[in-house]
Amino acid sequence: MIIARATNPTTRPRVNAAYRQILLCAGIAAALSGWVGTAHADAAAGTSADASGAEASFDRSLLSGAGQNTVDLSRFEHGNPVLPGSYSADLYLNGAPVGRASVRFVTAAGQASATPCVDRKLLDQLNLHPANLSAGLTSQMQDANACVHIDSLIPDASMAFDMTNLRLDVSVPQAYLGQTPRGYVGPEYWDAGVPAALLNYNFNSYRTTSNGQSLTTAYLGLNFGLNIGPWHLRQDSTANWQSATAGSSTHRQWQNINTYVQRDLPTLHAQLTMGDSYTDGQVFDSYGLRGVQLATDDRMLPDSLRGYAPVVRGVANTNAKVTVRQNGLVIYQTTVAPGPFSINDLYPTGYGGNLDVTVTEADGRSRTFSVPYASVAQLLRPGTTRFGIAMGELRSVNLDHQPGVLQATIQHGFSNLLTGYAGVQASQDYAAALIGSAVNTRLGALAVDLTQAHATIPGFGSHSGQSLRLTYSKTLPETDTSFAVAAYRYSTGGFLSLTDAALARDYASRGLDAFTAILPVQGTLINGVQEQTLLTPAQQAALAGTTYNPILQATGLQRQRNRFTLTLSQRLGDRGGSIYVNTTASDYWNRSGSDTQFQVGYSNSFHQLSFNVSATRTRDALGRYDNEYFASFSLPLGESTHSPVVSFNASHNETNGAQEQATITGSAGADNQFNYGATASHSSGEGTGNAGSLNAGYRSPYAVITGSYGNGSGYSQASLGVSGAVVAHPGGVTFGQPLGDTIGIIHVPGAAGARLGNASGLRIDRFGYALVPYLTPYNLNTITIDPQGLPLDVQLDATSAQVAPHAGAVVMINFKTENGRALIARAQLQNGQSLPFGAEVFNEKGVVLGVVGQAGKILMRGVDQSGLLTARWQDDNGEAKSCSFSYKLPAKTKATPATAYEEIKVTCDRPQALAQVARSGS
Repeated sequence: MIIARATNPTTRPRVNAAYRQILLCAGIAAALSGWVGTAHADAAAGTSADASGAEASFDRSLLSGAGQNTVDLSRFEHGNPVLPGSYSADLYLNGAPVGRASVRFVTAAGQASATPCVDRKLLDQLNLHPANLSAGLTSQMQDANACVHIDSLIPDASMAFDMTNLRLDVSVPQAYLGQTPRGYVGPEYWDAGVPAALLNYNFNSYRTTSNGQSLTTAYLGLNFGLNIGPWHLRQDSTANWQSATAGSSTHRQWQNINTYVQRDLPTLHAQLTMGDSYTDGQVFDSYGLRGVQLATDDRMLPDSLRGYAPVVRGVANTNAKVTVRQNGLVIYQTTVAPGPFSINDLYPTGYGGNLDVTVTEADGRSRTFSVPYASVAQLLRPGTTRFGIAMGELRSVNLDHQPGVLQATIQHGFSNLLTGYAGVQASQDYAAALIGSAVNTRLGALAVDLTQAHATIPGFGSHSGQSLRLTYSKTLPETDTSFAVAAYRYSTGGFLSLTDAALARDYASRGLDAFTAILPVQGTLINGVQEQTLLTPAQQAALAGTTYNPILQATGLQRQRNRFTLTLSQRLGDRGGSIYVNTTASDYWNRSGSDTQFQVGYSNSFHQLSFNVSATRTRDALGRYDNEYFASFSLPLGESTHSPVVSFNASHNETNGAQEQATITGSAGADNQFNYGATASHSSGEGTGNAGSLNAGYRSPYAVITGSYGNGSGYSQASLGVSGAVVAHPGGVTFGQPLGDTIGIIHVPGAAGARLGNASGLRIDRFGYALVPYLTPYNLNTITIDPQGLPLDVQLDATSAQVAPHAGAVVMINFKTENGRALIARAQLQNGQSLPFGAEVFNEKGVVLGVVGQAGKILMRGVDQSGLLTARWQDDNGEAKSCSFSYKLPAKTKATPATAYEEIKVTCDRPQALAQVARSGS
């Protein structure tokens, strides 16, 4: 044990020995652990990177052997010293991450620890632009041998370096910060990625037997991508196979879903897409397009500027603290300089709830004011503009003829209260224009827009009409009532949307009545499940044992007149749960009846038990009503992360009768890579009864495998699924889990088996690569590696890295590793005494490999197979001492990872003394 005594340059406090030892034990433990806590506290308080905490001296008399044979430990009196050199560090500005950079550290005269040096590149990455810099400071920042401290550039600024986490915290007074939104990453730091080809695959095979008929289907979904520079090619396709049944032959079908090329245009904050895509639906309804589209991409904005949130403006009399609350919760806090201030980077926080702003002055005075806040999808922040331009062909599987189409839209936030938007559409014999606005008031957020459309349908003349749409949202904090979405649309009899007009023209070109809607037959059900199949309607009916009626197939266009939707929720206190109401109602100009659905429910939890009950009433176009009642309960069977969860569901409706279902689900494995479930159910409907099923899945580093089996009254079912990805990149070919659009390739040489913290089951393969399946474009993504399980002869220079990729990019993140043997040496001097505690051990290149611990034990990493090592220390009189010893380890194949430490016993005296491996152990 080591005891540290608190010291003072002039006096030493007198305290009893026991109390002193307890305090100083805690002090030295903090020092030897790298002052992690102090570093973070200093960063928050704005202390210097060289701050070493409380001074401490070490009482060597309490070491093993009464302090004899120990070295001068004064270098640890100022915390864990940072050695000079360059470090790849994560940068944080006032607590917010801003990226990663290589920072140079230099030791100043009289200091034990190196301090960070600031150059122009580092300032640019921090988005700091100090004014009125002297010519001398400017010249020093360009000098590779000079070291400029941040407090010489910005008054009261400081840096704190956490060596353990390779994190550099920069503290800068708010008055010197640029107006950079929170979470902002400059386009110059976006990573365009590497050339790569990627393939996502999803295979599923399903077999069911019912009423003496068997049906086997297989599905393969393929998503191919090719990245070359800023251009990204994507192609999606599917293959379906279905066995012969009910007198039909085997069916095979290949479909090209879409193909497009895309790239981003950072200067416009937009995406350019050529090929098959979809419009965004922010102004007009979304539809499929085959052509060219240029549209704003909000993902290029930081999170604090996406969506809608009002700008908070006020005036401070002193250096004041501004706190913003919503529904009683603090969502933002900052310090502002005297004078007017504005806060324009609040994160979107739902659909509403007024913002309460408190300004606390330096002298303790405070005042509070309220900013009304409610939001609908059409609202934008003040000064924000969205635009979209699309041209090409209307793409729909329901059309035999795809007409040309042109669309342009624009949205702009004029103030906290008002957003305006407009758009035009043009197609073959069709034109439409829309204008609208969204307002934020104390009574809620309201958006209103009007669309005027004109269409000519061959054989049916001209049709002109209008469509009015209203959207409302409001949260009432006083009663915890939330109108999440309330929308109403009314269309006149002559109004046709772009897709409706195209369908009507298509019907007319085939000689059909475009405006007489015939109701479709209810979909074919097998065991109560809608059957998705390649069979014809007649074949589906034969397999299900029903009668096919071709007269009741849907034809004609249904022209909607009114549509109303409402989503309402009401909390009943802190423990009373919540009630929710959802309703939808629609009627049409050219058919009688209306489609309505009304649902009311209640949800709550009691300790670990969660439950939900609901009732739903629906009315279809034929005027038939159906009432359904549903209840569910869920309870974890334990406290651990792997505890299974049991749930029970019960439902009843007039069509299928009552059904009860009990399910148990869970996960297993260190990465939760295994999942399982079992279900038992009972149904009182006709042709049904008891049923049971089992399912399991395994998420490996290279693929996801799932399987299921079920058996019920008159039927059985089994399925098998495999999904994953393959990526070809400059480093080779890597297999992984199913990928999103933007991915990362992690390269950690020699670290096979190391676990990644970004998704369940991710591990480095034997070639040193792994795929991170999902990254957020234009945002800083942190990639972490868990060194647990690494071979002992591999060391990581860092365990985390940050990257901000372009959308669709395949970015390469390289982690530097050092390979070398791991060795434990028990060293003694020629007189038999242990090598002095705290002595540093160097290799022939002067690199420190380890420090001598108690009893002369040395843990060293990065040693070669053989060599000469030197131990250096100072005795009590400050005289430099050293000794050397040679060693030789047995040859080791590169493919064999080290799983145990090699140990040797040596006498440190002359370079000729040769040490052989005595034994190996853990």
